[in-house]
Amino acid sequence: MPKSLKGDAVHMKNSSSLKRLSVRKFLYILPFMILLGIFAYYPLYGWVYAFFDYKPPIPLSRSEFVGFKWFHSLVENQVKIDQLLQVIKNTFGMSGMTLLFSWLPMIFAIFLTEIKAVRFRKFIQTVTTLPNFISWVLVYSLAFSMFSSEGIINGLLNELGWIDSPILFLQKSDHVWLTMWMWTTWKALGWSAILYIAAIMGIDDSLYEAAHVDGATRMQVIRHVVLPSMLPTYFVLLMLQIASFLNNGLEQYFVFQNAFNKEHIQVLDLYVYNLAMGGGSYSVSVAVSMLKSLISVVLLFSVNGLSKLTRGESIV
Repeated sequence: MPKSLKGDAVHMKNSSSLKRLSVRKFLYILPFMILLGIFAYYPLYGWVYAFFDYKPPIPLSRSEFVGFKWFHSLVENQVKIDQLLQVIKNTFGMSGMTLLFSWLPMIFAIFLTEIKAVRFRKFIQTVTTLPNFISWVLVYSLAFSMFSSEGIINGLLNELGWIDSPILFLQKSDHVWLTMWMWTTWKALGWSAILYIAAIMGIDDSLYEAAHVDGATRMQVIRHVVLPSMLPTYFVLLMLQIASFLNNGLEQYFVFQNAFNKEHIQVLDLYVYNLAMGGGSYSVSVAVSMLKSLISVVLLFSVNGLSKLTRGESIV
């Protein structure tokens, strides 16, 4: 066989193998793409409820089309404007605290890997990771047993004679942002540190060897080797947090809310739920949720553009 024909045959064989490999890889991710379409994109059809005067159990097809009426209703009087501004303030306050202390998991991961006793390190990592798998309902049960008017803390303070009447820890709204952040940090610190631990494990050993040859101390190794190697991971996660700035979640604030702290604990996700389930304003709640999603998309692409300008890399 001539060399040119033999080369063409090898090229065709390689191309066929690459195509089969590409198809196989696509089939691997196809189930996840289907699940993503069902649970992430198909629900977007529900946005049409924001343009109708929907009142269950009347079908949407028989509901009156009202256009942007519900969007205008959000700012039609000063009371609603003040309420929405308070909700936005709560959302920005709690998300801002999370961003402000977003470096905590990275620092925790560094000092966790610095523990030389393997069993003790694994014990600490396990203890700090387990709370992530506890539901917020159980977390609130724990908080109630400890900080309610008849809980452990009030009982202990009363026994010591430090208080005459119970302290209403869970009912106070003065420091609700701080307490919510503390519960979030306790629950997510160990889990959030896993990515940073993986980044530390990926640092080239030659960098450590060079630092030790130069006489660097442990703190100098952390400062000049570990931290610079972890910063790319930190900035990517930080930008993703900024992109989801308005998504505080619902479960935590739902279980901790009560008549005393509702004004300061109600974030956008909880506000949408309360509008729909508490007030029956399904169309208004969809309108608020729709605006929140659109703003989140704008934030995502803004942060992505900022990443391209500052780091030369895109996150999406």
